[in-house]
Formats: sequence, C-alpha cells, structure tokens
Amino acid sequence: MYLHIFREPRRLPAAGGGAHRRSARRPHAQVRIRLRDRMTSGDTIFAVATAPGRAGVAVIRLSGPAAARSACRLAGLAEPPPPRRAKRCLLRAPDGGGELDDGLLLWFPGPASLTGEDVVEFHIHGGRATVEAVCGALASEGGLRPAEPGEFSRRAFLAGKFDLAEAEALADLVDAETEGQRRQALRQLRGGLSARLEAWRAELIGIAAHVEADIDFSDEELPPGTASSAIAAIAGLEAGIREFLDDSRRGERLRDGFHVAIVGAPNAGKSSLLNAISERDAAIVSDTEGTTRDVIEVRLDLGGWPVILADTAGLRRASSPIEREGVRRARQRAQDADLKAVVFDAALAPDQASVELLDDRAIAIANKSDLCDRPPADIAGLAAIAVSARTGAGLTRLLRRLEERAAEAMTAGSEAPLTRLRHRLALDECVDALARARSAGASELVAEDLRLAARALGRVTGRVDVEDLLDVVFADFCIGK
Repeated sequence: MYLHIFREPRRLPAAGGGAHRRSARRPHAQVRIRLRDRMTSGDTIFAVATAPGRAGVAVIRLSGPAAARSACRLAGLAEPPPPRRAKRCLLRAPDGGGELDDGLLLWFPGPASLTGEDVVEFHIHGGRATVEAVCGALASEGGLRPAEPGEFSRRAFLAGKFDLAEAEALADLVDAETEGQRRQALRQLRGGLSARLEAWRAELIGIAAHVEADIDFSDEELPPGTASSAIAAIAGLEAGIREFLDDSRRGERLRDGFHVAIVGAPNAGKSSLLNAISERDAAIVSDTEGTTRDVIEVRLDLGGWPVILADTAGLRRASSPIEREGVRRARQRAQDADLKAVVFDAALAPDQASVELLDDRAIAIANKSDLCDRPPADIAGLAAIAVSARTGAGLTRLLRRLEERAAEAMTAGSEAPLTRLRHRLALDECVDALARARSAGASELVAEDLRLAARALGRVTGRVDVEDLLDVVFADFCIGK
C-alpha cells in the first residue's frame, strides 16, 4: 500500500465560472512511502483456520517473526522441519506441561508464504477440547496474540501477495454457496477483474504522459495533434468503462443473490407456494386472511444460481396498523426485487392490486390449479404458469422459469464482473473525472482530472493510498483468514 509524494500545487488558469477549483498536483518522482498498518506491529498472530465445531482435522495457523520459535517449543523441536514438508510431532504445553495432541507441523518461511512472513500450521485433531488446549498453549507464549478477523489476508495484501479486489474475492470464495458464486469468486481471485482495471490504468497513465508533456514542454516543438489525440483517447477509455458499468449489476446479483418477491392477494397461496418450493414449513399457512405480516425469506440454489424467495403479506386494504405495515413492506419488497412472482387464485378473477404488478419484471402464477378445470393460460396478457402448491403440479415448470430468469440476470460471460458497490462507485467516479477531462480545456486541468480518474481506478485494487478502506474490506472476513 503506497502513497505518491506530490510537489506543491501549481497556480491554475481561470476556468469558466470556476468549474475547476482543485489544485493540479503532479508526481514529483517515483518515490513511495510504505504505510504502516496498525495490525502489522511486528507481533505474531495465531488463529484456527478451519470451521468451528467437531471435525476430523483442525488447522491452527501462526504468522509472524515468533511463529517458528513458538511452534518448535510446542513440538519439542530444536529447529523447524524442512519448508512445506509435514512433520509428525507430539505437542506439549510449554514449561513442562502435559501432552496436547499428536499432529502435524508445516513451516512456510517468509517471504514465500501466504502473508509474506514466517507462517506455521498445526494440523491437529478437530475436537473442541484439543483445539482449545493448543490455542491456550499458544496464548501463553510471549509475543503471540489471537488474530483479528481477516488479519492473515490483510497482512498478505500489505505484503503484495494479492490486491484488494482479489482479497475480496477470497472472502467471496469462502462464503460461496452456489456453483455460480464459486466460479465468479475464483475468476476474480485469479485476477480477472484486476487485469482489466490495470489495463485501463496503464492506458490512462499513457494518456496522462502525453498531457504532461504538453505542460512541461510547452515551449518545445511537439508532434502536431498531441492534444486532440489525447482527448480522443480519453473519450475512448471513458466509453469502454461506461460499457463495462452497463451490466445490469450481474456480478453483484450473483454475489448477493437474485431476489424474488412472492406477492399477491390474501389466500392466493403464497405461503403454501413458498413451503412447497423450499420443501419445508418456512411460513405459517392458514385459511385466515392476513396471516403473513412480515417478510419471510428462503435461500435456494437453482442450477447453481443463488435465489432468495421472499413471502410477503397479502395485498389488500388492511384494517389494523400491523397488517398495514405488512402490506407496505410487501409493496416495497416488490419494488426492490429483481423479479416479482405474482400469485393468483386460479379459481377466482384476478384482483386489480396484483394485476398492477405485472410487467417485464414479473411472472404470473395461477395457483390452486387443482381446484379448477381450466386454469387461465394468461393473466392480463402475461402468460401464466399453472401450479398447485398442495399437489406439487407445475412446480418443476415454475422452478425452471425462475432458474432461467436468474441465469439471464446473472450470467456475466467469461470475464470477471464488478461484484461490489465499492467497485461500481469507484468506476463511476473515474468516468466522471474522464468526462470532465474531455471538456476541461487547459492542459493543467486535464492532467488533474486524469490523476483523479487514475486514483479512482486504483482504489479498487489498492494501487493508491487506501488506508481508510482496509477496515471495511477485511471486516467481514472470518477469523483465521
């Protein structure tokens, strides 16, 4: 993580109406200052790197200058084993304590390790008492402390093992619940998104070099058309980034889940449909109208796509304040959802409140088809899927339709897409700066906007000073990562 050193701002020419009031700062030289992170104070950290609970094997990881010494003390070794080769050892508590476990020790000397520091891993039996005993022994060692969430990955980032986008991909890979999420996280972890951003950044730096030449060598004879070619290149880069941003949030939807709101009139069978799809009693079902007051969510894996179904309150003019709030939440969820599953009672005429929700972001469902001879083929001009939550008829067709709509919304091709709002906001800031640069006029103002655009791009991968971002990026990591 580095900061450029800038020379004092130069005085800028007036720009019409004072539209540009920033100072144009330019790099003085390729001098970088290593920022000291509050978590890298030279101490050694340890944590359980495997999931909590009973297991055949648990992994305890150490990182820092005292990792090898502390590991050897517990294992009764004079020196660490050969790097990256497992050694069986009997672990004992320090200062003549009793036996802890019979396990394996692996040593990864820095800088060729996950964090760039000396790293040790204990592979021990996964019982809770065994894990707690080994961790207790490590805690009694001087200079060791338990790791904070995400601290191993944070140290790896600071050591240059991966950038911020790849670090976030690692967290997404750990949290992946579906095949689609796994593929996307792995693509980003391998640098798919970072490579695209770095290519843009390199192009941006090349354009900025031409603009800087126009400033620094204004008295020299430069090739004709230098300024106009720079503006054309800025326009091309801006168009490319805007096209990339126009992706209907596919990557973010895949990471967070495709939200489907189940809406409709009271007693249309929305809760029964949710239970039938999820194959469990997720929602209370009753013949009494207005049973559902709050939003009930169920997460599904449909063909590798993460889908979140939300059962909502029936749409009607409610009499009680609690039910009115439930109806308000139902309408809000329908408005915010990626898809609306509008449920109708196949034996009754469609209610107006539900019909008003039918659009290109909705599918019509004719439920209770087992109670009528001919369920409607379409409702208000939209093809309807006839189902029966009671018998299960039509559910396969409905799930296939949901999977198709989810795939349409989340398929992103072979390239890694944006997966976080943080990425999108940074690229929005970048294209705004490029748009200003195209119309800035004075070369000094163009150079300043190009610098701001490059800075925005660099925030995604961590190529600029991002100290304020680190707590946000690594806060959601699990202990031991």
